[in-house]
Amino acid sequence: MFDRRKFQAQLILSGKSMEDVASVLGINIATLYRKINNDGSFTRREISAMMPLLGIEDPCEIFFAEELMETQV
Repeated sequence: MFDRRKFQAQLILSGKSMEDVASVLGINIATLYRKINNDGSFTRREISAMMPLLGIEDPCEIFFAEELMETQV
C-alpha cells in the first residue's frame, strides 16, 4: 500500500513540488493527486522516474509499505 505521509515527507526533503513530479511523469497534476489519494497506483516506470527526482533509495518504504511490513512479521 502507498504511504502518502512518507511520499510527502520525501517530496519536502527533496525540495521538489507536485508540479515537478507530474512533469517528470508526463501526467496532469490532477492525475497525480488522484493517484496519491486513491492508494497510489503508480506504474513501475513512474516509480523509477520518481526515485532520482525525489532522492528515494528504497521505493518499498513508500510505494509498497504494507507489503514490506507483512514480510517483516
